[in-house]
Amino acid sequence: MYFERGYLYHIYNQGNNRQKIFFKKENYIFFLRKMKKYLLPYVDVVAWCLMPNHFHLMVFVNELELPVESESQAFTASEGLTAISPNIRTLNDSLGILLRSYTRAINIQNRTSGALFRRKTKAECVNCNDGVTPSYLTVGGVTQINIEIPERQYPQLCFNYIHDNPVKAGLVTKPELWGFSSAIDYAGLRDGRLVNKEIAVKFGFI
Repeated sequence: MYFERGYLYHIYNQGNNRQKIFFKKENYIFFLRKMKKYLLPYVDVVAWCLMPNHFHLMVFVNELELPVESESQAFTASEGLTAISPNIRTLNDSLGILLRSYTRAINIQNRTSGALFRRKTKAECVNCNDGVTPSYLTVGGVTQINIEIPERQYPQLCFNYIHDNPVKAGLVTKPELWGFSSAIDYAGLRDGRLVNKEIAVKFGFI
């Protein structure tokens, strides 16, 4: 995946062979904790939705790589000894660690093995001006063309699309009724700490 600092990205993946990736409430919560640990150092989360067999995230990229200390390095530093240089972890690396560690936990829970997610996680820039931003988006079976201010139109469509997923899947009748989505936060029904509403305001989503 290719990321650039200062842009919005739509990140998504689904279960291998469209299998379930979340089996009970605790799985959703565990995945959100992994997001906070591995993604928030690099990005602001603008929108998210976890579905039984896939997930969607909209993030604003702040950092592409950050130094991380291993446990041995932290121990050395705490003993007052000279610590070796910290390792560098990229946003790509951190996203991969999130998915691999979640997969391990689910395999242990379900007594299974093998891949949980599709091999390639997708990351689309939704507000790039260099032709990367898709010129269209299918919403509710209708293709909508980006012709007026594409760097703002497509992000809004994507923001809405992420939150509308549970409705389109027939799980709920309104986006804010799905418990594992930031739609509840934007509806004012929950004070979630995961999303940065200031970014949403900046881009005119709310």
